[in-house]
Amino acid sequence: MSDLIVISNRVPPPESGEGNQGGLAVGLLNALKSGNGLWMGWSGEIVEEGEPEPPPAEYSFGGVDFATYPLSRDDYDSYYTGFSNEVLWPLFHYRVDKMAYDRRKRSGYFRVNRMFAERIAKRVTKQARVWVHDYHLIALGTYLRKLAPDVPIGFFLHTPFPPWQVLRVLPDYEELLEAFTGYDLIGMQTDGDRDNLVQALRHGLGAEMEGDRVRYGDRCVDIRTFPISIDVEEVAALAASGRESLPSRRLSRSLLERPMIIGVDRLDYSKGIHQRFAAFERTLELYPHHRDKVTYMQIAPPSRVDVDEYVELRADLEGVAGHINGRFSEFDWTPLRYLNRGYSREVIMGFMRQARVGLVTPLRDGMNLVAKEFVASQAEQDPGVLIISHLAGATAELGDGALVCNPNDIDGMAEMIHRALTMPLAERQERWRRMMETLRGYDIHRWGNDFMHALERLPSASDEN
Repeated sequence: MSDLIVISNRVPPPESGEGNQGGLAVGLLNALKSGNGLWMGWSGEIVEEGEPEPPPAEYSFGGVDFATYPLSRDDYDSYYTGFSNEVLWPLFHYRVDKMAYDRRKRSGYFRVNRMFAERIAKRVTKQARVWVHDYHLIALGTYLRKLAPDVPIGFFLHTPFPPWQVLRVLPDYEELLEAFTGYDLIGMQTDGDRDNLVQALRHGLGAEMEGDRVRYGDRCVDIRTFPISIDVEEVAALAASGRESLPSRRLSRSLLERPMIIGVDRLDYSKGIHQRFAAFERTLELYPHHRDKVTYMQIAPPSRVDVDEYVELRADLEGVAGHINGRFSEFDWTPLRYLNRGYSREVIMGFMRQARVGLVTPLRDGMNLVAKEFVASQAEQDPGVLIISHLAGATAELGDGALVCNPNDIDGMAEMIHRALTMPLAERQERWRRMMETLRGYDIHRWGNDFMHALERLPSASDEN
């Protein structure tokens, strides 16, 4: 039995090693190690119809217990690919035009959430706390509340949350909003996302405010902002070692001392990669002296390969990259390197350390840890410049040092790319110092500690009734 139970859709494989864990894993492993922790979630395995279901995988690694479970093909199609990624993901990123809703997907989503709640309920103790993560598992809390009424349950949303007028596009949105009220504490990335959820609960359910908390029926929910961050020192160390890695040294030789622009994103329509390519092309048009003098490398490993939207996006971006290279390449210079594959975190940080410009220009993002990693990966003596979309959550913290753009303004982004490439060293250093001061003041460890302390200080569910 565990005192802290964390559940997320996917659980990072322990064999990947701490140096290859993403921001969520770093923060959660830190909390789990100090709290007799258990991490639960989907194993990534899919059981086809007619196949026997394998038992859950239970193991320990680095002082943390893990329990992962397979999904049936039907659950995978309806819960994961269907409602989570074809309905909630586009809705929460304000892309209602890309929603593909049907009732089968909704039913599968709530079914899998209930299934995970039942599994957690078997493991809770009187001292247990439960921390649920992300849009895949919003409904888990309301089921677990019925099975374990006294356990403190927290939830953290890693994506943006849309305004009330956008949310109500979802059929039966009331059911989703009621699911939020199963939690004692909800953490959001930004104040804007928090305000959107509060207003949705008020308008959609008739919930009322009691001080800083939301009251709905006999439930009282605390909704706060906890901007997720990174392990600053770990990223800096990875960047220093990654800079000396074989891939990084090969990259350096191939650049022939040209400054590099870098983008690192999961392949997704919310990341604004298409607009970014257009802005780079516009840069070469408006500022021809940059031709043959700069290289843009975009790393975009495929994601959600079972969703048609992502297959089409990959093909589209490959066509745009080919167009730009066909238009501007010379026999010894390719302006755009578009890589549809992933690399280890150490190699990525080493690549970032070499970059003069980091392009982080999502059309909508909950936080975007790549922006923070780019800043932390830079060398103090010669740091690069971060260009960030004002629609990324990280802009609230980094906007004082970054160049802030609107990703829909192609000419404006081109002007910022030119400004970043020509920015004097003293200005680059001053901007970098301001951003690093912010990152060191609120890192991934403080994020996890603040959330857990807030959950522990809340009145218990039994006190509320």
